[in-house]
Amino acid sequence: MDYQTIIDKYYPAGSPLRDIYMRHCRSVADLALEIAARKSLPLDSAEVEAAAMLHDIGIFLTDAPVIHCHGSEPYIRHGILGAALLRSDGVDESVAAVAERHTGAGINADDISELSLPLPPGDYMPRTLLERLVCYADKFYSKSGDMQRKSLERVRASMARHSSATLARFERLHQEFS
Repeated sequence: MDYQTIIDKYYPAGSPLRDIYMRHCRSVADLALEIAARKSLPLDSAEVEAAAMLHDIGIFLTDAPVIHCHGSEPYIRHGILGAALLRSDGVDESVAAVAERHTGAGINADDISELSLPLPPGDYMPRTLLERLVCYADKFYSKSGDMQRKSLERVRASMARHSSATLARFERLHQEFS
């Protein structure tokens, strides 16, 4: 799969959003590849890279002006929107599922109901090793601010702001990949 062709389709060269997108996704990909190598994970490095580079493909459809996204959808929907784009482009389901399930430390049906999240009913929890790896690596990089790698303490604080359940999910990912 040529992930760059897909990125080029949705993120025009020379735009501030493309620069943010590429910097963020490259950082996530590099961390995911580093973890996969260090832990000798049974994953194909090309698939890890493609999944990490495409995990946020749907952000341009959302309303997040601070990162130059001027769409109409709530930001929390970027995962399901991106997965739909990837599926329509014929991308392998293993990569589309990463986009769909990487938000937060996963979102389950109870979260959607209890928090009245603007998502279709369902379970958006990372299931496969690839999904969990990219989800975990993604938590260490923001698309705003200095975009530098966050400390573990800062990631934990961010997860805790969402809910104790989100923090617990992140801690399980941390146990798996640290």
